[in-house]
Formats: sequence, C-alpha cells, structure tokens
Amino acid sequence: MNLAILQARMSSTRLPGKVLAPVLGEPMIARQIERLRRSRCIDALVVATSDAASDDPLAVWGQGAGVEVFRGSLHDVLGRFGALLETKPQATHVLRLTADCPLADWRVIDALVERHQAEGADYTNNVTPVRTFQHGLDAEVMRREALETAAREAADPYEREHVTPFIYRRPERFRLATLTREPSLAHLRWTVDLPEDLAFVRRVYERLYPGDPAFTSDDVVALPENSAPVPP
Repeated sequence: MNLAILQARMSSTRLPGKVLAPVLGEPMIARQIERLRRSRCIDALVVATSDAASDDPLAVWGQGAGVEVFRGSLHDVLGRFGALLETKPQATHVLRLTADCPLADWRVIDALVERHQAEGADYTNNVTPVRTFQHGLDAEVMRREALETAAREAADPYEREHVTPFIYRRPERFRLATLTREPSLAHLRWTVDLPEDLAFVRRVYERLYPGDPAFTSDDVVALPENSAPVPP
C-alpha cells in the first residue's frame, strides 16, 4: 500500500496560516488534496501536523472535511512520521508531500512511483541531484523500512526536522533513484511561501479551475504569467 503523508503546519514563519488560506473558496490544503486524490498510485492519504495548539484549527478542519489527521511533534518531524507509520502496518511505501504545493501534479507523482518501482529503489525523489521540475511539484517516495530506519537512527537535528536527509545522505546504505524531465522547468516557482506566491496560485485557480478542475501543469505553463516572482 502506498501511503501519502502530507506534512502541514499553521506556524509558517513567512506566511502563517497559509495552509488554510482560501483559494477559490476552499482552504489551500483542500485544493491540494483534491489534486492528490486523482493519483492512481496513492492508496491512502493522511495529513501529518503537530500537537501544538497553533495547529488545532488544522485538525478541526480535517475532522470537518473527512480528512484523516495525525498529530505529533512540532520540531521532530521525522519522529512524527515514524509514529504515524506505526499506526499504518499495511503501508509498504510512503510518499512525503508538503502542504505548500497547491498545484501538485498527480501525474508527476504517479511517474515518480513508477520510477521508484522500476528501479527497485529504497528512496526516489524529483529534486536531487539536479532539479528539473517546477518548485512546488516536489515529491518523495520511500520504502517503509527506509523511513523506519531513519526514524530509529537519525540523531542530527536537521535530519529529524526534514525527515528524509538521513536516507538520501547515505547512498552506501540505501538505493537511491530520481525522476527528471526535459526540458527543465526548474525556473518556475509554484510553491507557496510568501504572499506573492499565494496571490499567484489564486490567479491560476481563478483562470483555470472553472473551466477544468483537473487542469494540468501544462495548462499552468501555458499561462502568460506562469510563475510567482522569485524572492530576492
């Protein structure tokens, strides 16, 4: 079973509360989940947030929206993932996604999983060693055993906070693979970290969603304004 874990929190330092910011009448995270649910390769999806009071509104939203929410440590995110995984014994592979990517492309995710399986990899992403996909289409997939090993052994605070560095920093222990595209679109910024990023995403939804809720990355690229401003 492929379990997608969508990492989310309300306490973003640059744009607090962004995951519940409205995008065409729905919280941004709901728009992302709507897109993720089109994936052929995601069998189950859980939002992983913290047990801090600041994330109570996110948990309340999930309960009302029928979205499974798991809560764990705010700072030890790897520990949060490991604890969640203990509740999902049927999961064989884990996709790590972040809730600041409301233009996530389910086709890229499916291609990533297919690449992962074809390579027999322990861990596969579409970012390293060279990014070719748009910022905001980032995804990672790993074997359950690789994530369990990281959760058990990682001691570096950076590796605890960012979940997967313990794995991809150790190619001698884990079989790594990557998904790339040609031509590169790494210059396009679709992730939401700043107010101008959110404004860009809202414009994309306003222009494309009414005509086709399943609009694709190609549709976004075809827009005259197809990227948020790059931060200085």
